[in-house]
Amino acid sequence: MSRIVCPRREFLGRTLAGATSLPLVTSAIAPAKAAVQSAYTGPRVVIVRFGGGVRRRETIDPQHTYSPFFRHELVPRGTFFPQMEISVEEGDNTSHGEGTLNILTGKYGKYKDVEDRFLGARFEAQVPTVFEYLRKMFAVPDYQTLIVNGEDRTDEEFYSFSNHHLFGVAYRCHVLSLYRFKTYLLRRQIEEGRWNGRELQAKREELQEAEALDYRRKGEEKTSPRMQAFWEKWRGYYGETGLVNPRGDRVLTELAIRAMRELEPRLMMVNYNDCDYVHWGNINFYTRGIAIMDDGLRRLVDAANQTEGYRDNTVFVVVPDCGRDNNRMMAVPCQHHFNSASARKIFALFFGPGIEPGRVVDRPVEQQDVAATIGELMGFPTPFAEGSLLEEVAG
Repeated sequence: MSRIVCPRREFLGRTLAGATSLPLVTSAIAPAKAAVQSAYTGPRVVIVRFGGGVRRRETIDPQHTYSPFFRHELVPRGTFFPQMEISVEEGDNTSHGEGTLNILTGKYGKYKDVEDRFLGARFEAQVPTVFEYLRKMFAVPDYQTLIVNGEDRTDEEFYSFSNHHLFGVAYRCHVLSLYRFKTYLLRRQIEEGRWNGRELQAKREELQEAEALDYRRKGEEKTSPRMQAFWEKWRGYYGETGLVNPRGDRVLTELAIRAMRELEPRLMMVNYNDCDYVHWGNINFYTRGIAIMDDGLRRLVDAANQTEGYRDNTVFVVVPDCGRDNNRMMAVPCQHHFNSASARKIFALFFGPGIEPGRVVDRPVEQQDVAATIGELMGFPTPFAEGSLLEEVAG
């Protein structure tokens, strides 16, 4: 699909991205990597996956929300899409991995686990992610493009790049998670001579098994110097036991805030997921997860307001990975795997500099529209993404 950028969009792109010259892209094929990439000078963007799957009733319904900061304070500050939906096309699944890739790539896909596991979510995107688009266009190092991921969703560790032949691993982002920290820590402990003999061999095998999960990056450098420094500071602060640092979605908030201060990402996605503990059968796990996520969002916004480089220069994009069922006959409440109407009904909010405040776009829009909108806000083309919400978002 060709994307023609009109003069008005060019003006908005120049204004929002703060660039002196942004090329207009009219081809469906992404441009080759420039010999000398220009520096990125546009806004920083934080995508918050309001996730684990949430229903509109417990989130954006003012009378029943468990996320008062989001609903009552943030929504009036930005452009709000209360009728965002996930495609109804046959084969599209309303779940976490698919929803995350819809947001990152701007294109729905019929994904299949690479090992054909039941409910497995080890997917490989066939079209580029927003991280790849950004890094191909601008001189942005990998450690300034981040996914912050939950410790119990290892499959989602590997959505950092696509299989597209014009993009791929050369333009990947980094991932922050406890899985990554534990892998780094084990590697460092071996290097430091913590064990010997059979115990050392067992630890080497454990490390090899952990690293083998990242099978698409075999033989590459595992951790850049900046990431090593980040994890070493984390180790120095929280120790090695895992008994001191926060867990669940709270640790994602801590990782993201530390990243803002130490790595200064230009584009970051925080994949909240505690709501999914409702699968244990207690709806209080779900509503408590929403409240924790709401507090995390408040802390992220506060951190952006207090951190040089982010203050008055950060666009937040808040969007769920999927909705949840409202079928009261289910033994376990709030399911999402069956592509029901409620599981497809989500929402989105954009707020920050250049975003129209106090605007409610009360019409159906698509989850896949998010990626192209981010690209236009940041000033890079997304030729393989579908749709855009820029006209509404930028007023």
